[in-house]
Amino acid sequence: MNRLNCILALSSHPLVTNPVTIFFIVLVIILLAPVLLNRLKIPHIIGMIVAGIVVGPFGFNILDRDSSFSIFGQVGLLYLMFLAGLEIDMYHLKLNLRRGLLFGALTFIIPMIIGVLASVYVLHIDWLTSVLLASMYASHTLIGYPVAARYGVTKSPAVLISIVATIVAVIASLLVLAGTINVHKVGNLDSLELLMLLGRLVVYCLAVLYIYPRLTRFFFKHYGDKVTQFVFVLALVFLSAWVSKLIGMEEVLGAFFAGLVLNRYVPPTSPLMNRIEFVGNALFIPYFLIGVGMMINIKVVGQSSTLGIAAVMLAVALIGKWLPAWLAQVIFKMPRSSRHMMFGLTTAHTAVALAVVTIGYNMIDADGHRLMDETILNGTILVILVTCALAPIATAQAATQIKIAMLQEGNVDATANERNKRTENRLISVANPVTASSLVELALLMRSNGSRINDTLYAVHVRGDNSSASKTVGRNSLEIAQKTAAATDSILTPIERYDLNTVTGLVNTIEERDIDSVVLGMHRKNNVIDSFLGSKLEQLQRQTNRMLVISRCYIPYNTVTRIVVWVPAKAEYETGFARWVRALGRLSRELGCRVIFCCNPAVAPLIRGVIRRAHIDTRHEYRDIQSPDDFILLSNKILDDDLFVVVMSRANSVSYSSWMKDLPDFLQSYFSNNNLILIYPEQFGDQVNVESFSDPLAADIAGTPSPLWSKLRAWGRMANNFKKRFTQRGRRAKNKIEL
Repeated sequence: MNRLNCILALSSHPLVTNPVTIFFIVLVIILLAPVLLNRLKIPHIIGMIVAGIVVGPFGFNILDRDSSFSIFGQVGLLYLMFLAGLEIDMYHLKLNLRRGLLFGALTFIIPMIIGVLASVYVLHIDWLTSVLLASMYASHTLIGYPVAARYGVTKSPAVLISIVATIVAVIASLLVLAGTINVHKVGNLDSLELLMLLGRLVVYCLAVLYIYPRLTRFFFKHYGDKVTQFVFVLALVFLSAWVSKLIGMEEVLGAFFAGLVLNRYVPPTSPLMNRIEFVGNALFIPYFLIGVGMMINIKVVGQSSTLGIAAVMLAVALIGKWLPAWLAQVIFKMPRSSRHMMFGLTTAHTAVALAVVTIGYNMIDADGHRLMDETILNGTILVILVTCALAPIATAQAATQIKIAMLQEGNVDATANERNKRTENRLISVANPVTASSLVELALLMRSNGSRINDTLYAVHVRGDNSSASKTVGRNSLEIAQKTAAATDSILTPIERYDLNTVTGLVNTIEERDIDSVVLGMHRKNNVIDSFLGSKLEQLQRQTNRMLVISRCYIPYNTVTRIVVWVPAKAEYETGFARWVRALGRLSRELGCRVIFCCNPAVAPLIRGVIRRAHIDTRHEYRDIQSPDDFILLSNKILDDDLFVVVMSRANSVSYSSWMKDLPDFLQSYFSNNNLILIYPEQFGDQVNVESFSDPLAADIAGTPSPLWSKLRAWGRMANNFKKRFTQRGRRAKNKIEL
């Protein structure tokens, strides 16, 4: 008998207690579960949950669900909700907001009604417990969202509608939970307490909406280290979750809301987003899924007394989520795959379900009975097990159908454009380590999400001497450029070049690598006689016909609030018109800000058509510009956090006008403190240098104009600048006049 007691005592303790061994076993599960289950066509999320059952205290008792699983599991749940809010396409979310609110109301009200009726008339539970249990049916967790993200269908209407519905259902379920607890304590429904809870929720949301964007923009402007930014973002997320718990709501709501607010400042293709996704998908979220499996007791669930009640609860949980998805499909006239997607995303019950059942289990009435007994607790565990296993499968099947439909719809519109399309090569000129990272980020933001394989990125540093200092600067610049691209899983080819001068090296690289567009930093004036663009940029735009993107941004790109684009007349006749429109559309979409095109009314429909055919979903607006004088008036309307883009014109091009020769001087006089990008569109044919007797040495072998003539032109420009500054009246009111 003593030996049997010893065996039972030993079996109650986990086999592994060493922290290093525990962490090793968890890593092995995270590593092998996707590899093994991918061959069986089973989502890896199920593998994590099943592995948790096997190694948990109710399986082979290899690991105990200790404080580490409790902490990392809670962090993983919050991380999952944060990523769901962070990866949402806000443009599509606004388009599907009304449908999402309607589906959210359906997926909350229908399970509540079915749950209350089934609990009262089938399970014979009192009304208060029935309402509390129905709130568990009405809530759900986006446990299938990682599956949708892996298939790349997070921008589909069904996913976005489900995300909005999740917000509605979770908030409403938590309000019902709070009201039920209040009735149990007081004896009746305290409407004042519910109103106070709603008031705290409104104040909390307004505070986060006001404080977080300003704090994030300030921090990103002053601290550019990606690790520091990553820690800062996580701190904001868990602060929001903690405050959400303080006001009486659940932490998952705070984490999700923080993701929505910070969505604007973490571009999808940025290194920061790559780090956030990597840490969550590699560690925290798998920990959460394994912890969910460790809570499931198969032996208790299999008891006959539990199976009957569990079958009723499971039927209510599945029917209560399938009916809203079917009604939403019929009302919105969506395909069947969208119904399956909405059902898969809204059918899983984990976080709120556990919270509701745990609270009900711990609540004791006046007779000393628990509000929810062990049978309901075990039935809830079975509901969690089945729904967590079913949700990824349904989501994966629907995601496959939606992905195929999206590709077919995209190919119909893109066939004509893709016939003669080839790999697009982009060149980034990195002159020093300070600006190398920002230039690479700009090139990545202008690149299409689907072109990571087709497009080729090059980074070049051209030096004019072979000194050790020049070599060190070049190698450091290229190394930083490579690290920035690698942080977004992009491949960048470094080129270290020794040539006659910078312009000659760039032109030769463009021809050798068949470059389509060049991204480079703007020239900084070194003395009073220096020009705004500098001699190198002036020579480069004369010697190549490829698209040039010249950047001077004083703030990080992810803190830009608006992109204002000035478009010259007849810009639509240039060969590279569609290319720069697509690039700016992608930049606007990645940054999550609106783009405003200041152009002639005849150009606006063509820009709108290019954006539509390229399937770039972003908010774009248009302002009429009739004369060159309107260009100077824009200086009073460009704010400090705006990005001003000027589409330039090469001499003798279709869109070139005589007044444009003074355009660099205007930029120096009126836009010297603004964030600026100059774009020289691509032109057809080979670039030809136009020479005349007024500038006979404009195309010498070194690419350098006559020193005497350069000084005379510089002094003339300086005299014009002084004249304009003295005649200018008053100072610009930047922050008061809106576009």
